[in-house]
Amino acid sequence: MATATNEMRELGAEELVARLRESKEELFNLRFQMATGQMDNNRRLRTVRHDIARIYTVMRERELGLSTGPDGSTDTEEGAA
Repeated sequence: MATATNEMRELGAEELVARLRESKEELFNLRFQMATGQMDNNRRLRTVRHDIARIYTVMRERELGLSTGPDGSTDTEEGAA
């Protein structure tokens, strides 16, 4: 699910929130796998963390009005996470 920041900027607010929720769930599962010794791909943990940071960055840019969503809106849902 690794995506570029530009691709994240093209998503709507609801899609960003959904993507954030999915990434957080995946991060939880990866951490659980790491703790139990079932982790196959250690790099995936870092990739998911970076994806979450990208999503938060895009949401913050819109909140500050530095960029707009695909529909021209600058707001995101508050308390999404």
